[in-house]
Amino acid sequence: MPILAIDTCGPTGSVALARLTNDALEIISQTELEGRNYSATLVAAVANLLTNAKIQLDQLTAIVAVNGPGSFTGVRVGLSAVKGLAEARQIPVVAVSRLEVLAWKAQSQSSALDAHRHEVFLRLTTPGLGPKELLAGPDELAALDPLNTSIAVCDEAAAALLQTAWPAAHQIRVEAPTAADALKLCAPRVTVRDFADLALLDGHYLRRSDAEIFGAASKAAKPQSA
Repeated sequence: MPILAIDTCGPTGSVALARLTNDALEIISQTELEGRNYSATLVAAVANLLTNAKIQLDQLTAIVAVNGPGSFTGVRVGLSAVKGLAEARQIPVVAVSRLEVLAWKAQSQSSALDAHRHEVFLRLTTPGLGPKELLAGPDELAALDPLNTSIAVCDEAAAALLQTAWPAAHQIRVEAPTAADALKLCAPRVTVRDFADLALLDGHYLRRSDAEIFGAASKAAKPQSA
């Protein structure tokens, strides 16, 4: 059961290929991608992985798509590739949050990623309520109660912001999550066929695009005609 994973949400990305046999997952190969060149390198990287493993596209059992949060451009490029590959061969897709992959990698219930603009993408698990994911700056963080939680981080910007806002929280530092990590997390979901509806699959952005933000600001700033 060959499975492909694509993650183009972060400053760097990756694609990985694995084989699932009787609930045992074997990572066959992983290729890293430069963040600024996803649109130029992603499809070729996938093709190379499949060719080197002697696996045809229509032999894939599933594709794992890390669908955000992260760079708008990166998320869009990754999802466009996933949908193009999946629709062409009717390959089922598992969608997963990059924050969930990071938390799983660190064996933590909560995680945070740099969202730039002095904000973080935050996954916070509250006992009895489960996890929620949101965009948070200093004001939002001050209003939340982390309950002295442990929180996974993989970049200095997120770590610094959380240290200032939540000095009592325990930070678990790990390397940035990869497509191979997403494969390991989602292999059981492939087994039980926990697939996304491809027609409804969208980016998990947590923040509006710059065009939406600045477009709305521009409209609000325009004087009303008499």
